[in-house]
Amino acid sequence: MKAEDTIVNRVEKSGLLTIDLQDYLTDIQTRVIDLKDYLFQGLVLKEKDFRRTLKELDGAQFKEVVVLITCTADAIIPAWAYMLLMSKLSGVTQSIAIGNEADLERVVIDHAIHKIKWSDYADAKVVVKGCGSVKQRDYAYAKLTQALLPHAISVMYGEPCSTVPVYKKSR
Repeated sequence: MKAEDTIVNRVEKSGLLTIDLQDYLTDIQTRVIDLKDYLFQGLVLKEKDFRRTLKELDGAQFKEVVVLITCTADAIIPAWAYMLLMSKLSGVTQSIAIGNEADLERVVIDHAIHKIKWSDYADAKVVVKGCGSVKQRDYAYAKLTQALLPHAISVMYGEPCSTVPVYKKSR
């Protein structure tokens, strides 16, 4: 076989590192606290009853999870309710989102990005894997890019064989 007939894997030789955010999202567990379950007659949150319920709430069930605090009922929830829940769960749970499923997804993404060992990408050419089932895709890839910029010398989007350049560090 002649040298010109040899198949060369240029992607492998390029030194590109691929980061797939999905790899960091898979083991994150979530729990939902729906304040509708604490409403008196489905309408109002009574402070005394809510405080008693929170006192009895076993915080251990929220350890190692990302928690969403929401209210799916058509009720006005006072700010102190979220504050009380936050004070009960802070230090127990990994992260807390307030709002809806989209808010939860953004907190999960932030949590996943925080788990990445950035020294693995120091002075590297990085490809952010573009296909997959990442929810809140635009948010996820923008935040991942923001986290990569101080570490990587270049950031691309797509697959190693077909990338879109996003960032290149000035020398």
